[in-house]
Amino acid sequence: MIQVRTTPLAGVLVIEPQVHRDERGFFVESYSARELAAHGITTAFVQDNHSRSVRGTVRGLHYQVGVGQVKLVRVLSGAIFDVAVDIRWGSPTFGQWFGQELSADNFLQLYIPVGFAHGFCVLSDTADVSYKCSSYYAPQDERGMAWNDPTVGIDWPVRDPILSSRDQHHPALMELGRDFIWGG
Repeated sequence: MIQVRTTPLAGVLVIEPQVHRDERGFFVESYSARELAAHGITTAFVQDNHSRSVRGTVRGLHYQVGVGQVKLVRVLSGAIFDVAVDIRWGSPTFGQWFGQELSADNFLQLYIPVGFAHGFCVLSDTADVSYKCSSYYAPQDERGMAWNDPTVGIDWPVRDPILSSRDQHHPALMELGRDFIWGG
């Protein structure tokens, strides 16, 4: 049985699976399409990604245009500060962000729908992050947004992050294409 919590950003959800602990350790059902469907989440996932990053790394903010890409993010080891930013032009929460600590200890997952940029900052020495995607990676559809855009004002837990060269040069929110228009 899972618990699903809403966030201030409509569609972005925090998912808490049931964890069974005993003297041997723990058991958790990390993904169940049936459990998610019972909460109205019927996304079909087609690809799993896994990254390992060191403390202070910021990956993102990324998104994919075209059909878009829903993500279901969890941490296998370590801890991250996971962030979603509403990039749906016309949305009542356009440009707002939500952040949640995800860790191997708290088992929380973040569900990020199409129309949101996603990124995370590593809080532990290293972190292994796994995320399910609703569409296949398409390099021609890959986009990014500046991780430190002052108009968005994400309160990252790092001042001088480790960034890829690509993530150092993404445009600000107001410079993004109108790839996602809010439909009400």
